[in-house]
Amino acid sequence: MYRIVLADDEGIMLESLRKMIENNYGREVELECAKTGRAVVELAESFRPDIIFMDIQMPGLSGVQAMHEIRKFNQSTLFIVITAYDQFHYAQECISLGVLEFLTKPVSRKSVLGALDKAINQVDESRRKRSDDLKIREKLETVVPMIESGYIYNVLLQDDFSTYDDSYRELLGIDSDYAFIVVTEFGDSNENGVLTNVIGASVRASKFYSEFRETARGFFECIVGPVMGNRIVLLVPYKEPSATYEERIDILQNARNMVHKLEQRIDARFRAGIGKVKPLDSVKESYAEALQALREGKSHVVHFNDIPIVQEYDGEYPRDLEDRYIQKVLEADETEAVTVAEQFFDWMIRNYADFREDIEIKVLEMVMRVEYHAFRKGGARYGFRYRENYIRELQECLGYEELRYWFIRKTQEVCRGMITVKEKESETVISKAKSYIQENYQKDISLDDVSRHVDISPYYFSKLFKQEDGRTFIEYLTGIRIQEARRLLRNPGYSIKEIGIMCGYSDPNYFSRIFKKYEGVTPSEFRERA
Repeated sequence: MYRIVLADDEGIMLESLRKMIENNYGREVELECAKTGRAVVELAESFRPDIIFMDIQMPGLSGVQAMHEIRKFNQSTLFIVITAYDQFHYAQECISLGVLEFLTKPVSRKSVLGALDKAINQVDESRRKRSDDLKIREKLETVVPMIESGYIYNVLLQDDFSTYDDSYRELLGIDSDYAFIVVTEFGDSNENGVLTNVIGASVRASKFYSEFRETARGFFECIVGPVMGNRIVLLVPYKEPSATYEERIDILQNARNMVHKLEQRIDARFRAGIGKVKPLDSVKESYAEALQALREGKSHVVHFNDIPIVQEYDGEYPRDLEDRYIQKVLEADETEAVTVAEQFFDWMIRNYADFREDIEIKVLEMVMRVEYHAFRKGGARYGFRYRENYIRELQECLGYEELRYWFIRKTQEVCRGMITVKEKESETVISKAKSYIQENYQKDISLDDVSRHVDISPYYFSKLFKQEDGRTFIEYLTGIRIQEARRLLRNPGYSIKEIGIMCGYSDPNYFSRIFKKYEGVTPSEFRERA
């Protein structure tokens, strides 16, 4: 159904247009008429037409003035202007209003229906586009929660998440470098700060998850994680590296209002713990703080800063630099780890140049911390007397530049140890996989078969194989099979079909296609040339 308005001050003209359109389109159209500029504006507001035939000269508001008014509340209506020949000085202004067609009086049936066909086609196209947009939006409503859940899982659980971080941030439109975590938990009732029947509440959570998402996003521009037991995690991107006191109060108030709204809409009791703002690559710490706020707080909504056991450094201290140093060393990012180490050392010299022993102690502490963590990950040797010379070496440094060099050198050693561990892990897995492929290429083996043999997930194995070998798994397998086929084709004792089977191809036609793709000739042609 197409809604059409006919606007002209001549009754005969209106009746003529009506008959032309009804005789050609019948019940496909719904027609309304107006004889003044004011009437057509009021009709357009209530009737919401798809198309308007607009006469330029009408009593009161002119057609051009009426179109101006209609455009204020309706941008999609298509205008077909009816005008006398000597009134084309209106054309430029009409074009700026998006007029689709100009018809000169007296109008013919052909010109009216031709213009209307053009307008209807444009309305159909617009409707199709709107329908497609809605379908895409519906699909996104299904996909986005899955992407957000994956992001939260990876942020909280994966040590090497930085590899995928940029992809997630682009998909989710995250343009901030900082964030904080809000952990919400729920149960049937809150008894002395403890939620009851958390298992039952977690079972029901799938039913109210959509409503929870909608409510939470009404108070925070956040990424909503999946249901984890009786908890749901919110990651809230933040523009600044920390929140001021006033901003923290606003965050708390939003969280309280959110909890209140959730309890109004969902049959459950809620609590929330809030962590401090952290760099995105270490926001896992904010998650730990939010959990601690939940455990230690006395209220149903608690910020980590408000619990009495918060640890604060005496005076200013670059905690973010220290955390980033440890993170980059354990990621084996030597360049960035050295950069951060330099920045931290500069801070110590700038603020405590007169306290050599304190600087030595801090350098020793940081090196020993990363060595211990590296040991836990298999990236460093660790023993009671492995550091017997550290204190003497530090004390023998003649000045701060030698001390800096010692700090940087130890940082590099740990980073390289971590790189070696990763390389050995990769080499062991890929060499084991290649041995399996070379022993079983004649069978119908798949990526799943090989990844199961080396005991890692198919997705990770596929990525690791490509990184280490430069080829995909299937490219490597096919290369092995084609190499063997070349050798066997030189032996006239085997038929083409037998060779295909011996190389892992049970279908002779498929074998022939694959061989030609790689060698440029069919197996038969290769045999003749050989």
